[in-house]
Amino acid sequence: SINILAGINGLEVGQAYIIACAVIVHNTNQLSSESGSAHLFSIFFLLPFIATSLALLKHNWFPSKVFVGDTYCYFAGMTFAVVGVLGHFSKTLLLFFIPQLINFLYSLPQLFGFVVCPRHRLPRYNMQTKLLEGIPSNMNLVNLTLLITGPLSERALCIVLLTFQVVCCGLAFAIRYSPVAELFYED
Repeated sequence: SINILAGINGLEVGQAYIIACAVIVHNTNQLSSESGSAHLFSIFFLLPFIATSLALLKHNWFPSKVFVGDTYCYFAGMTFAVVGVLGHFSKTLLLFFIPQLINFLYSLPQLFGFVVCPRHRLPRYNMQTKLLEGIPSNMNLVNLTLLITGPLSERALCIVLLTFQVVCCGLAFAIRYSPVAELFYED
C-alpha cells in the first residue's frame, strides 16, 4: 500500500501520481528493449491510473473535500505491484519508493517497540499559528520534515514532501541509468 508515508491532505495521491509518472518515463525509455511489450503493458495499465489519480488529487488537495483512506492506498499499491512484477522491473520500481523506504527505516525503532509508538504519529496542529509542528517522539518522515524546516502549513508541508518525492525519482533515474546499474540490470 502507498500509505506508509501519509497523514496530510494530498500526500498519498500526490506521491502515487508522481511515482506513476516516473514509471511511465521509465517504461517509455525501455520500449525498445527485449522486454518492451511488458513496458507497453505497464503504460497501458498506468495511464488510466494517472488520469483518475489526478482527478482525485484535485479533490484531495488541501483543504480536502475527499479523503482517500485505505481504499485508494491499497489500490495504488496494488497497481504498482502489478506493473512492477508483470512489467519485469520490480528493482527499478523500488527505487521510485526512496522516500517511503526512508520513512520505513526511520520508523523502525517505533515499529519494533524500541521506542514508544503512539497510536497516531501525526504532527501537532498549533491553533494560534495555524501551522503543523513536528513532534520529535513521532518518528516518521512527515514529523522529521517539520523538525528540519520548522512549522509549516499543511499545504506547504505537502508541497515539500512531494518535491522530495520528485527529487528522489530523479535520483532513482540517475541510479537506474548509471554505469553501476549494469551490474544489476540486463537491459
